[in-house]
Amino acid sequence: MLESVIGFVVLFIICFLGVPLGFSLLIVGLGGFAYVRGGLGPAIEMSGQQIMDLSMNYGFSVLPLFILMGTFIHRAQLSEDLYDAANAWLGHRRGGMAMATIAACGAFAAVSGSSLATAATMAKVAMPSMRRFGYADSLAAGSVAAGGTLGILIPPSVPMVIYGILTESDIGKLFIAGVVPGILLIFAYMASIALVTAIKPSLGPRGERLPWRARWPLLGRVWAVVALFILVLGGIYLGIFTPTEAAGIGAMGALVFAIGRRRMPWAAFVESLIEAGVTAGMIFFVAFGALVFSNFVNLAGMTSAMVDFIEALDVSPIGVVIAMCLIYLVLGCIFDSLAMLLLTVPIFAAVLTPMGIDLIWFGIVAIIVVEIGLITPPIGMNVFVVKTVLEDISLWAIFAGVWPFVIASLLALALIIVVPDIALWLPRLMN
Repeated sequence: MLESVIGFVVLFIICFLGVPLGFSLLIVGLGGFAYVRGGLGPAIEMSGQQIMDLSMNYGFSVLPLFILMGTFIHRAQLSEDLYDAANAWLGHRRGGMAMATIAACGAFAAVSGSSLATAATMAKVAMPSMRRFGYADSLAAGSVAAGGTLGILIPPSVPMVIYGILTESDIGKLFIAGVVPGILLIFAYMASIALVTAIKPSLGPRGERLPWRARWPLLGRVWAVVALFILVLGGIYLGIFTPTEAAGIGAMGALVFAIGRRRMPWAAFVESLIEAGVTAGMIFFVAFGALVFSNFVNLAGMTSAMVDFIEALDVSPIGVVIAMCLIYLVLGCIFDSLAMLLLTVPIFAAVLTPMGIDLIWFGIVAIIVVEIGLITPPIGMNVFVVKTVLEDISLWAIFAGVWPFVIASLLALALIIVVPDIALWLPRLMN
């Protein structure tokens, strides 16, 4: 147990020194395993075997395909149409343009699967309009940063794929389980905007009211992406194809969509392939390092010690889940979403499985908590992405703007913990 704690401390120090996470995990995991087993030979043999087994995992093939799908969608410059369509229906309300940003983020997240890409893209699209109508920078930037977090909950989602592989859960069921909580969070974010602007109307003035005849054509411009989302998730839900097949179909559909919009010349196509390959390679390397590190932690006795400690406390399974959520909130101040999942999921899953906790449900809970970490200080990756795009807005103004959304996320999280069927009723219908 002590070796595991020392390993985590060394890992944190190495990461803070600027060593990439994948290398940090691999170095500490390899060194720790060698120390516990008394030799470098067994550690190298274990690492090679574990990395080979994981790289041969069929489930991993879904990851680069969904990343490629998101890359094609990004190249198609769909975000402008999504925002225009949402703004046409919501922009005339108090805080409506911020609500439209949340709706557009949710739609863009449904086909991109990336929180950071969603936040960066919508910051460029939504902020000029909100500023033109006198929105406070805090609310405007906060809605973009918070809306971006929907990228890892609304499927397809890269973190969900990683979670499914680490826990050997059905990735298709994880995707379906994220649909209702994702919609719940969208409405929770919109409700928080309505409440904030009701208290202080100057934060989000009303925008222009478009006539009905002007709204439908804008909605019609995004029908293709809605069809693609329904095709991918609907096919998985109905059992027509597997998540990997759905990823391939989604990537091809996104490519056809981008070509149809005349946004995919040969150079952009090649750049998309390279970008998806580099991103997938980075994720794979971090996953390999996390696997080696988790083997060291398990061998050093941390998992069994945690199980014994929890049993001695006689805490209910829900109490254990809440404690894990608190750990995620603390880690969110230090690590990004993928790092948090890779570091904790193998350990948490080993603790929760004997307790009879549904790992599909816990996956949704964990993703929501990780989402909260994306917009809370001091790291708040989505906040820093928005700050990078909007250099003239102070970091503290953005953090001030995201707090209503943090509270909304916590309330939605509490509801899903109390009522697990919110996440589980759709996956159960797949059986």
